Amino acid sequence: MAKEYTRHQQKIISRFYENRESIDQQRLGELVTSLYLATGAKQQAKLWKSAEEAMTRLEIPASRIQHIMEKRDPAILAAVVQDLQNGKL
Repeated sequence: MAKEYTRHQQKIISRFYENRESIDQQRLGELVTSLYLATGAKQQAKLWKSAEEAMTRLEIPASRIQHIMEKRDPAILAAVVQDLQNGKL
């Protein structure tokens, strides 16, 4: 059974997807901070998975995503966030 949304809910959903790119960019920046502060391996693995998903949605080149995920260095991820903010990607 398909869910029927009110007009108000439809507008909220529409605005979310219109702003998805900026939301993902902000989330990626927050993930950099979280990765620097993360202590447990399990927590770090979850954060890296979220970062990979966000980079994929932001259409970062697959080769760059692969490099970042192999190195798992928050400094490299921070450079990606900086490039996104400067419009270099």
